[in-house]
Amino acid sequence: MPSLTDYIVFNDPKLANRYATKRIPMATLYEAYFDGDIDIPGDLDAFLRNRNLFVNYSLTPRHFKWALTNFVPEVAIHSREQDRRIVREHYDRGNDFFGWFLGERMVYTSGFFQNPAEETCEQAQDNKMNLVAQKLQLKPGERLLDIGCGWGTLVRHTAKYYGTDSTGVTIAERQTEFGNQRIQDWGLEKQARVLCKDYREIPKQKFDKIVSLEMVEHVGVKNLVSFYEQVRDLLTDDGLFLLQWTGLRRGLRPEDLIWGLFMNKYIFPGADASLCPSPMLKAMEKAGWETHSVENISIHYSWTIKKWHENWLSNREAVIAAYGERWFRIWHFFLAWSVIIAEQGNAACFQVVLNKNLDHYDRTRWVKSKAAILGDRAESFEAPAAQAAE
Repeated sequence: MPSLTDYIVFNDPKLANRYATKRIPMATLYEAYFDGDIDIPGDLDAFLRNRNLFVNYSLTPRHFKWALTNFVPEVAIHSREQDRRIVREHYDRGNDFFGWFLGERMVYTSGFFQNPAEETCEQAQDNKMNLVAQKLQLKPGERLLDIGCGWGTLVRHTAKYYGTDSTGVTIAERQTEFGNQRIQDWGLEKQARVLCKDYREIPKQKFDKIVSLEMVEHVGVKNLVSFYEQVRDLLTDDGLFLLQWTGLRRGLRPEDLIWGLFMNKYIFPGADASLCPSPMLKAMEKAGWETHSVENISIHYSWTIKKWHENWLSNREAVIAAYGERWFRIWHFFLAWSVIIAEQGNAACFQVVLNKNLDHYDRTRWVKSKAAILGDRAESFEAPAAQAAE
């Protein structure tokens, strides 16, 4: 039977005396690792896959203190000023920081794999973007809005390969600069743009298709219905809306809670709308949406994060030189743990395709368009001709 000290080295004698021979709270362990009070010199993935032999998932005093001073106020308020501060503290840390794990595509959402053993992270993200475009039935000349567009990769991709007029919106200033520079590099200024705006500041106009990939978690539970109402009002009556989000499963188990608190503190502060499908779909329906399809892509998220973790480890020296050992350790632990979390179902990732729930909506479109039928896919994604020719 392995012991905790087979995997970790205690640098703090008090921690060693207390936990070397008994279970350690998971939060105590990762906080000590980030602070340098313990080291995990070997294979972190191997340790985490055996974690239930050594850890428990009890709440600690740190959890309660942080919840009262950070989590509760964030959930209760979700003002524009607060969300802007929280998001920019995270996403404006540095494009190099995120590039060291996201790779060249700079997409911070789940990819989609046809062959996880052979495809790169970039191929998986291209697959995902093409899948999104197919589900949205994108056509040349259509106006596409990407809410929470990140570094603008989907905006640029759809403009170039699907001929859309694409607008992305993000609160983060560095993402905006990066996205518009890449759009300019591709000569797409007339077809694509990234706007630095809070989603609540999107000008009132109409779009043919709308997409939002893993941004709605930051909207907050209290704002969900109003967010979906806003999206409805921005969409033409015959348009389509695709939403991708990650959420904890219903009926929190002990590890789910500890992982969720960890994520909210260190990775995605303010993202309290990480919900399972039933409450998310309920909010959509209240706002006047009809669901066409729901697809669980959680295993693809696990595979995506595994690729991100490999990238992060390969850039260890650069990360530490620029941001220090602590930041490297936080993301090392986050990525390694999240691979397992997505794999075993503690958290899940979903894609939902919706239309306005109107009497006159033409629902025959789901029969007319083969690409829109969930499950009726080719053996491998056929990229647009322009992309395939590159």
